[in-house]
Amino acid sequence: MDRRQGVSLAATKDHALKLLDTPPWPTGHSPAPEYCSEVDRLRALASFDLGGLEGDDELARLARFAARLCNAPSAAVSLVEAERQRFLAGEGLDVTETPRSTSFCAHTMLGNSLLEVLDATQDERFAAFDLVQGKSNVRYYVGAPLISSEGAPMGALCVTDTVPHKDGLDALQIEGLTVLADAVKRRLESHRQSHFAVRELKEGAERLQFMLDSVPDIAWSAGPGMKFDNFNARWHDFTGKPPPQSDADWRAVIHPDDFEPSVKKLVASTKRAEMFEDEWRMRMADGSYRWMLSRAVPSGDDPATAQWFGTVTDIHDRYSFSQERELLAGELAHRIKNIFSVIIGLINLRAKGDDATREFGQLMSDNIRALARAQDYALPIEGAKSEELIELLKVLMTPYGAGDTDVVSITGDKTPFGPRAATPLALVFHELATNSAKYGALSVDSGRVEITVLATGKLITIGWHETGGPTISQPEQTGFGTRLMRMAIDHQLGGNMTQNWQASGLEVALEIPADKLTK
Repeated sequence: MDRRQGVSLAATKDHALKLLDTPPWPTGHSPAPEYCSEVDRLRALASFDLGGLEGDDELARLARFAARLCNAPSAAVSLVEAERQRFLAGEGLDVTETPRSTSFCAHTMLGNSLLEVLDATQDERFAAFDLVQGKSNVRYYVGAPLISSEGAPMGALCVTDTVPHKDGLDALQIEGLTVLADAVKRRLESHRQSHFAVRELKEGAERLQFMLDSVPDIAWSAGPGMKFDNFNARWHDFTGKPPPQSDADWRAVIHPDDFEPSVKKLVASTKRAEMFEDEWRMRMADGSYRWMLSRAVPSGDDPATAQWFGTVTDIHDRYSFSQERELLAGELAHRIKNIFSVIIGLINLRAKGDDATREFGQLMSDNIRALARAQDYALPIEGAKSEELIELLKVLMTPYGAGDTDVVSITGDKTPFGPRAATPLALVFHELATNSAKYGALSVDSGRVEITVLATGKLITIGWHETGGPTISQPEQTGFGTRLMRMAIDHQLGGNMTQNWQASGLEVALEIPADKLTK
């Protein structure tokens, strides 16, 4: 706070922002009574950032013309503060301020028209002033009041002379000085609004930077062509280095094996103004490397003008956990497939040479092989398997011609499924396929099987339709295979299975809740 000004500049912010749409105070009107109290007047005055107006060239030109207009050697833009009057700009002045107690302008600003004093020595209000008695030797004074847009008295555009004037200003001079005072007020108001606009932008930028510095990720921005211009404090926290400005700076913090591939992706995204995302290892301040997820988005689709905003997120712990989980899952999958192989071997060994159990043993071995194929989706061994239902069905039906021939066609909606659904689906479609190979469409060369997937809201319907096979009829008894399918669909997937034994071929509809299928 400037003690001479008598009010905190910070206290004027909200007040000034309310005046953005306030029209100028009408010329010829006295100041608003509510702004004539010293506290409110000084608050309004402080909002003008007076320090930024000292020596203002535009105000100086207005003061210079005012002196010429009134045939006097001196003129000034004077603003009256708590204990002084400050001359922001002027002509023929040898001082920049005087005490308020001897200010002519302190009287002028409270009126609604020009205040003219032809001979100050003869005016009891001013005759004893230091400006009159001292070396300034003021004799003539005329001032036009300066009133802010909200009605606060601020000071005056004043003209002075060291000799008395015999005659007062004529009508043209009065009008001219009034017009010049209005121009001064417009300049003051323009500066005030500009000052607070800049201040708002600066404070907004500071708030944004504070917010960015408080987030756990590295945040950055860049201009067109990926010219980096701002990083939050997290960059230094992670790397111990200043923000990067060149490829060499980036190369110093990105693992050598990751740098070139990531730069290639970034350049491609920049040229197309498309979202960028990549994972790479960053060198920490202590010399260790951690895995990071780097993302960047453009502000528009024009590469020449797009601004860029990005983050670098520490994913090292998550990445390490994922790697460990994949390793364990792979090992578990290998062990389970080995167990399947052992079980199949035991079944075949026990059924060997025994006609009564050979057929049942073969059936069980085929079921277990189907489960083994589904196991690749429940616990993938090498890389991530597809999570599309149609892809799973193609794998299950490959031994029967799916993909290589037109014997089995699989079409329909893209539908995700979860690892828990892989095993029961494998049992169901293995049973349908083996039965068809024994008794239905897949038992003859002309037979065909059509599998369709239909996603309707919360329900997924899988259809099985056989054509071109031998004439069939519904079995008199429900076999083990049918009971196995119903158990898998009803109990494990919470769905429903209907079978339609047409003479031309079997039709099966499986209705499964989508939320059960994706678990």
